[in-house]
Amino acid sequence: QLSEAKASLSLAQTRHALQLQQAKAQMNNMVPKKQFEQLQTDLREEQCKAQQLQENLHRQAEQTCRQLVRTQEEHERLLQAAVKQAEGLEHNLRSAEAVLAEKVAQLEDVQAQLSRNKLLIEDLRQENRGFSMALQAAELKQKSTEEKNQLLEEQASALKQLVGKITPASLS
Repeated sequence: QLSEAKASLSLAQTRHALQLQQAKAQMNNMVPKKQFEQLQTDLREEQCKAQQLQENLHRQAEQTCRQLVRTQEEHERLLQAAVKQAEGLEHNLRSAEAVLAEKVAQLEDVQAQLSRNKLLIEDLRQENRGFSMALQAAELKQKSTEEKNQLLEEQASALKQLVGKITPASLS
């Protein structure tokens, strides 16, 4: 609009200059007074139009500037809001990353403990196998000992009976 108004103004000024030259040329050629007055009236009208165009152009330029300032302020406000939001998101991301890193460290600790526990369990299983075999051997030994004990008890009982029979006979 500003460019159009400037172009219109320039065109009007050019027309005025041309009309002024024509008027002077006509005056030199003995322009009749009535025609001269008409040209002067036309010139004043064109000058008024040109002044109105200039005023309109000036008003439009001021409105455009005010609109540009408002738009720029709005864009700056939106940009600041976006920057704050981005900073908030970045802070949240850093917090989440820190929590995640802590959880990863905890999980790694738990995994290491599980690995140690698996090794301990395997050691205990092997030890249990050894104890089980030793227990079986001990049970076999105990059974053998009990059998020997039973045999000894039976022999002791038989000896007791024999001694019981021999002792009254030897006393008499």
